[in-house]
Amino acid sequence: MYFQVKLQRFIYVAVTLQDQQMTPPSQPSSIHASPVPLERAPLTVFVGKNKPLKDPLSSFRWQGFKLDEYLIGQPIGKGCSGAVYEAAIPLSSACQGRVESDHLAEKGPTTQPNHGSALQRAEEEPRHKRQQNAAFPLAIKMMWNISAGSSSAAILNAMGRELVPATGVALAGEYGAASRHRKPVFGRKKLQPHPNIIQVIRAFTSSVPLLPGAFTDYPDVLPLSLNPRGIGHSRTLFLVMKNYPCTLRQYLRESSPDACLSTMMILQLLEGVDHLVRHGIAHRDLKSDNVLVEFDSAGCPWLVITDFGCCLADEKIGLRLPFTSSSVDRGGNGCLMAPEVATASSGPGMVIDYSKADAWAVGAIAYEILGLANPFYGHGDSELESRSYREDQLPNLPDHVPLEVKHVIKMLLRRDPNKRLSARAAANVLHLSLWGESLLASKTLKLDQMIAWLLCQSAATLLMDGLVDKSRVETKMKMCFLANLEYEDLWAAAFLLLSWRNQSG
Repeated sequence: MYFQVKLQRFIYVAVTLQDQQMTPPSQPSSIHASPVPLERAPLTVFVGKNKPLKDPLSSFRWQGFKLDEYLIGQPIGKGCSGAVYEAAIPLSSACQGRVESDHLAEKGPTTQPNHGSALQRAEEEPRHKRQQNAAFPLAIKMMWNISAGSSSAAILNAMGRELVPATGVALAGEYGAASRHRKPVFGRKKLQPHPNIIQVIRAFTSSVPLLPGAFTDYPDVLPLSLNPRGIGHSRTLFLVMKNYPCTLRQYLRESSPDACLSTMMILQLLEGVDHLVRHGIAHRDLKSDNVLVEFDSAGCPWLVITDFGCCLADEKIGLRLPFTSSSVDRGGNGCLMAPEVATASSGPGMVIDYSKADAWAVGAIAYEILGLANPFYGHGDSELESRSYREDQLPNLPDHVPLEVKHVIKMLLRRDPNKRLSARAAANVLHLSLWGESLLASKTLKLDQMIAWLLCQSAATLLMDGLVDKSRVETKMKMCFLANLEYEDLWAAAFLLLSWRNQSG
């Protein structure tokens, strides 16, 4: 269970609201308005506790802090800052036999339980990588060290952003002693776990080895000891994570999720972005290549945001970056850079506010999830630039896309961040559109209806978590929603949905 919902807390809130005999306003003053604040009721309807995802190294508590402890397999991928390889910590012969047996079983006609038969549309490459995951449950990212120096402290200082999603035990090795005497990751924020955010479970420095594909894929960044023409340093940072079957881009290349599944995927990205915003962190490089995918027992994709090398996670400035000079780094992905970031002008006292920048990027990625080309990647007539596009130039979404989803994407791509939906607001709307139809069926919203619906949702979710497969995407999403829900935000989302439906007739 990723979010442990405390039902007693909800009952207390429900009773408090009934005692107050409060009624919600008939309509909000604007689409962004919230109902009148509750004076005595707790603001958060449910209290959620983030619990870390299952650690593939949980059986190796004090292992995995040295490169020579790993068996490294074939390359998985590479980016502008490093290369990723499949990896494992070798087991005893008995355990290894079981892994090999499981690996062979996956090649038979029976579908692996964790991925189910419902995802027959999944692409061949992810299916191949699912077979590899049993023998190589881990992924190691080797950073390319060109300018950070070779000392551990210098490497950590230069590449500390990569460690923002690191677990507490990830730094228990080499960096444990160093980080105890400094602020988290040299002044960078520490991100609490979330199901839609990658977890770095080990981090350490080591000498750069000669790995498969090195001379083909990245010869220039190798150190002189391996390549006389290389410009890299002899030591670098290694990050250990769970090995996922594929990226979102790979999945969408061969799969065409239906409207409901697409909505759930967009919703997961919004939940992940909302978690970052709550912790004062901006990813700044969201794209389908930086989203990993795994599958539940029914074949439903679960999305995880990865690659925090370009993130803004400063303890002092939060989401407001002082932009006093044009040399200040705005972030990574220029194509999916929000308008307020792309058009910002540097100067004394100037600031870039990233509080809704990642939400804008989710709106652009939503086109890919819905089967269309991303309009900001330069595809024919749909070629747009974030710094100059007009909202009426955005491509129309297919007819099969639900009305609520169309409105959410349109409002996520508003140029003016003050008129743009936040990730939390957009997520609430999509949650209600998926699972709140009984609440929205009435033309007027009443307090007792809202309480009854919330109580039913919490009870059903707790039962599913206890009695059904806990890895089911729908169950995890509902628990995430209930744990982060605030009463006023729920009213605002419900009113917004009803206003859209009324406008459409």
